[in-house]
Amino acid sequence: MKERIGYLAWVVGVAQFFVVHGIVESAWARPAYSWARNNISDLGNVHCGLRTWPESRYICSPDHGLMNGSFIALGVLLVVGFVLTGGAGGIGGGVPWLGGRVAALARMLLVSGGVGFVLIGLAPTDVHKGLHVVGAALIMGTGNAGLVLAGFGLADRVPRPLRRAAGLLGVVALLAFGLFLSGHYLGLGMGGMERVAAYPLLFWVAALGLWGVVLRAGRTRAAVAEVRAGGDPVGPGSAGG
Repeated sequence: MKERIGYLAWVVGVAQFFVVHGIVESAWARPAYSWARNNISDLGNVHCGLRTWPESRYICSPDHGLMNGSFIALGVLLVVGFVLTGGAGGIGGGVPWLGGRVAALARMLLVSGGVGFVLIGLAPTDVHKGLHVVGAALIMGTGNAGLVLAGFGLADRVPRPLRRAAGLLGVVALLAFGLFLSGHYLGLGMGGMERVAAYPLLFWVAALGLWGVVLRAGRTRAAVAEVRAGGDPVGPGSAGG
């Protein structure tokens, strides 16, 4: 049950983030919010005004409190998911994870990405820029490094496309982070390149969460069917088996 809650935490966390993003974006004062021109965290800025870092743009987000709450909720739910699916104390191999140092390090780095979302929600750029930058670095730096390692730390029971996607998305996101920091946006704009660096982690976590929810639901249905048929839902080795 705790593993299923962990998977659900990932799905709910990512889903609420994109729903809230759309709501807050729709309330943005003119000029219209742009995925290419604006940073993601511009939606959480507390004050209206012209910003010059890292690119010049006017920011005014009336629903910034809602967005910052969503950042915090996303980060907490990501961390909860990695703890509940990571085995006892988050150290041993859980359902989706192998045992060993690589898997443990992957989860630790991925958890740091969740912590990063909490930090950017607690410290909007125009309130505490330094702490906000630390949060962004945890998401797009260490979080994406954890995504790369996850490709080697996931158990074979996880579908191969999900395992391969982890490493591939992690590499792409880290490259995008480097391009973002260097000011090379390749025609995507500042906000577009930032999204290439930040969103792969969310998309992959949501996909793994959906897989886990479906997997656990399938096992539950199988166990119920076995009980109704008069079988042993526990399996070989159980008392009386």
